[in-house]
Amino acid sequence: MNDRRGYRMTEIGEIPDDWEIKTLDEITSQFISGGTPSTSNPDYWNGEIPWMRSAWINKRFVDAGEKYISEKGLKNSATNVVPCGSLLVATRVCIGNVALNNIDIAISQDLTGIVIRKEKAAPEYVYWALKNLENRIKSLVQGSTIGGVLREDLRKLRIPIPLSVLEQQKIALVVSTVDDAILKTDEIIAKTQQLKKGLMQQLLTRGIGYTKFKQSEIGMIPEEWDLVRLGQIATIRYGLGQPPHQDENGIPMIRATNIEGGQILDEGMLRIKRSAIPLSRDPFLKSGDIIIVRSGVYTGDIGLVTSKFEGAVAGYDLIVSPSEKADSVFLAHYLLSSRVQAHFFQLKFRAAQSHLNAQQVSDTPIALPSCAEQKRIASILSGVEEKHDKENRRKVGLEQMKKGLMQVLLTGKVRVKVG
Repeated sequence: MNDRRGYRMTEIGEIPDDWEIKTLDEITSQFISGGTPSTSNPDYWNGEIPWMRSAWINKRFVDAGEKYISEKGLKNSATNVVPCGSLLVATRVCIGNVALNNIDIAISQDLTGIVIRKEKAAPEYVYWALKNLENRIKSLVQGSTIGGVLREDLRKLRIPIPLSVLEQQKIALVVSTVDDAILKTDEIIAKTQQLKKGLMQQLLTRGIGYTKFKQSEIGMIPEEWDLVRLGQIATIRYGLGQPPHQDENGIPMIRATNIEGGQILDEGMLRIKRSAIPLSRDPFLKSGDIIIVRSGVYTGDIGLVTSKFEGAVAGYDLIVSPSEKADSVFLAHYLLSSRVQAHFFQLKFRAAQSHLNAQQVSDTPIALPSCAEQKRIASILSGVEEKHDKENRRKVGLEQMKKGLMQVLLTGKVRVKVG
């Protein structure tokens, strides 16, 4: 029995009294199928009619075609034009992808166009309702080779919907506002990544304010810099190897899967018994150490050990302990530079076995400025990195907020004010 005032229980859960459960068919005036004009006939392509596949859906709105077809291509194929203001749902490839089309657009057989009856439902609300039901749509897939969702099953898809189109629009606006903030954050993250890449290329090869350069085996470097081997400014040793007995209360063991772009990640980290570590090995880490991944798809990636992981052990990978001649943050950035990463990639395939060894890494050439300049360069790059990390954390928070809003607003558990 449901005692919550103003709500009633339905076949898909509790909804407000002034909401209904509607099938997609009930709020749709037309379902439009698609197709692909023959690619062997050039007359069918490079026209003025935008056309797209489901893989082209990567954001909320579709504003342009993936390709363009001609009138002949439209007339002599199974494709159809979906009118502006409709929904595009991937029902064969990339199943569950949904978009709102801001233009009239022809579609491939991977998509279904859904023309919403606007007196019944706001397309933007239906978009978010379908996004909220993405897993349900995927569960409707039939077929083993190229699975797809049958039109009949799509028609029967049930969504909770306010009777007031104005309330639908308000709900869609709230969720879309957060989604827009996520997209803007993505743009900032991309620009920050590009800025860091450019700064690394400039600062780690040309330094700060130099006008005179000299030729070296790795190219032009500032005259005042030294060209050294990594082994001259750091000690390099092997980690523990295969994990011994695990112990959930033991010490953390950092493996390649815990290393990403200079950082060490907690997720999936093993813990092992200290007593199982042979006395002949020294896999223990201190703050400022750098772990270099030796093999696999992550070969050459590095992780800078912070105080958080002081006393942890490295797994199969190499441990680099910088001397007083090298700033650990500068060295971590330098080892992540495209020049060194390309060097590691080549080394991996020169060896009899496809992995890095300590001697190879020790021989890695390093263009080394003074300690003071190392710290300045490290500070600049770390500042950009902190900005990048801050925006990433903001994005995670916004995505959690959006998910929470979708769960409560699109079911009526929390109501928006209308009027």
